[in-house]
Amino acid sequence: MSVITGIGVVAPNGLGIKEYWAATLSGRSGIRKLDRFDTAGCPAGLAGLVRDVDPAVHPSGRLLPQTDVSTRLALIAAQGALDDADVDTAAMSGDDIGIVTASTSGSAEFTHPEFTRRWSRGPEHDGRNESFAWFSAVNTGEVSIRHVLRGPSTGLLAEQAGGLDALGRARHTIRTGVPLMLCGGVDSAFDPPGWASHLASGRVSADPDPATAYRPFDTGATGYLPGEGGAACVVEDAAAALARHARVYGEIAGYAATFDPAPDSGRPPGLRRAIETALADAGITPADVDVVFADAAGVPQLDLAEARALREVFGTRGVPITAPKALTGRLLSGGALLDVVSAVMSIQEAVIPATFGTRQVPAAYGIDVVLGEPRRAPVDTVLVLARGRWGFNAAVVIRQFQNGS
Repeated sequence: MSVITGIGVVAPNGLGIKEYWAATLSGRSGIRKLDRFDTAGCPAGLAGLVRDVDPAVHPSGRLLPQTDVSTRLALIAAQGALDDADVDTAAMSGDDIGIVTASTSGSAEFTHPEFTRRWSRGPEHDGRNESFAWFSAVNTGEVSIRHVLRGPSTGLLAEQAGGLDALGRARHTIRTGVPLMLCGGVDSAFDPPGWASHLASGRVSADPDPATAYRPFDTGATGYLPGEGGAACVVEDAAAALARHARVYGEIAGYAATFDPAPDSGRPPGLRRAIETALADAGITPADVDVVFADAAGVPQLDLAEARALREVFGTRGVPITAPKALTGRLLSGGALLDVVSAVMSIQEAVIPATFGTRQVPAAYGIDVVLGEPRRAPVDTVLVLARGRWGFNAAVVIRQFQNGS
């Protein structure tokens, strides 16, 4: 059994798990005008930006002039997760600690599917969680060097779905006998080429109002807003975690990944299959799920497709749905792991955060989106969903840890 024992957060609306969770429950947004370069003439100019941290400084205090922003933020998140788990890597054998990170290939991810397939295992391969990308290898390598980690090392490329794939890969590696894995998903692409790549997707909202620009599942949805940052988690074998008296946030009970068929194939998207497979992997039924943290693209046709999959699995308004990422934007590979953080905090505090910004959900969607205010309710089992561009789907089941289960 694999459990989460440490969490590090670098999010647009909060640094560290406490600040991020307080912002998520109160509705404090990290969406603001992109001001790192001149965006005049661009069709959109809002993004989820990490503030109050100098990404040019290593956690040790050393400057990292040759390291990109994404890797610098990953170093901060990784340090936070290890500190939160009370793990001293210097006191452990580096061979006992593995690392898996998710990343996104920047502009190529949005504009060149052939390039993406070249560097990752695409729809023609099974076992998508075996994908490798040299882009994410940068984050993996920097964090491994910083903490002298010599265990299994993997970099994954699946855009927004990558964070869940990283968690699934960490769980798989724990089952092979590695006692501890550092799992991360952090991204940033807010230089001029990166911003151009976001806009090239055709899905970024041009609404200039931060309060309404990103409204997933809303009748007025006009697209998503990009963000930066993400989260890192320490994943351990449950017995090893208990032996060292670690605090356990939750169990990784189920995982699945699928790939959408070609658009003209006549076959349905793979999201429903990912949901059903993850539930089966966890040994539960749809009735056991207390809340779903949705992918929530903010693009009407994608929201409709996700709503359809949820309705088909859970029934009409059969389970509460939420999308706290409306406060941060979509963080590429960092977004799904940040949802996992929200999932474990929902379990810990018996509360479901609201989808701020969304006001009216089309009746045809047939889903129960938590709106306005957080909803108090017992939360034992959470389903987290993510979809990446070019057809990636992933689903993870997080369950309250029962000692001795």
